[in-house]
Amino acid sequence: MHIPVCETGSLHIQPFAEALRGGGAADYDRARWLFVPDRYDEYRYILGTLGHRPLICLGVNPSTAAPDDLDNTLKSVARIASANGYDSWMMMNVYAQRATRPDDLDRCRNETLHRENLLAFDWLLERAGAAPAVWAAWGTVIEKRPWLADCVRDLYAHGLAHGARWYSCGARSKAGHPHHPLYLRRDAPLEDFDAAAYLAALQG
Repeated sequence: MHIPVCETGSLHIQPFAEALRGGGAADYDRARWLFVPDRYDEYRYILGTLGHRPLICLGVNPSTAAPDDLDNTLKSVARIASANGYDSWMMMNVYAQRATRPDDLDRCRNETLHRENLLAFDWLLERAGAAPAVWAAWGTVIEKRPWLADCVRDLYAHGLAHGARWYSCGARSKAGHPHHPLYLRRDAPLEDFDAAAYLAALQG
């Protein structure tokens, strides 16, 4: 379980470009993993495996996972990516703050953290090739903070600029939220997700 030590506004947020360069004493295989920042911290921009055809998964916020120490959510992401023909996966989140319990998320959005998270998303999209695949997988937890909806809107706009193709997996909630990666069959198929229509109906 990861419980934030404080609101992220009290922290020094390392810019994504600086975090991407690394420099920590990494105890994982950098030829296999991408981990930004390359240390366990109060926030995480990206965690994933390196390949030529990645599936970019968007959850709400990171929890405890790290390279070679995946939680059940990330294990499911890896299985679904493989079953749908992707050679790698990248986990990003609507908001980059680590918190196992969504109730512990920042009460107010940290604009610096949000901005750097969008830069991380741009970086992934640019390297994912034509029509990068983005799996919307935040579940009903998106309702925990009213500003999370605006984070999704910003991510969608950045995806649109890169020609992203959006998917969901599993049944959607009554409110139309895409299913969280947990409790999906290991061979569950990705389905087209109309992110524009979803956002038009999304409250917040």
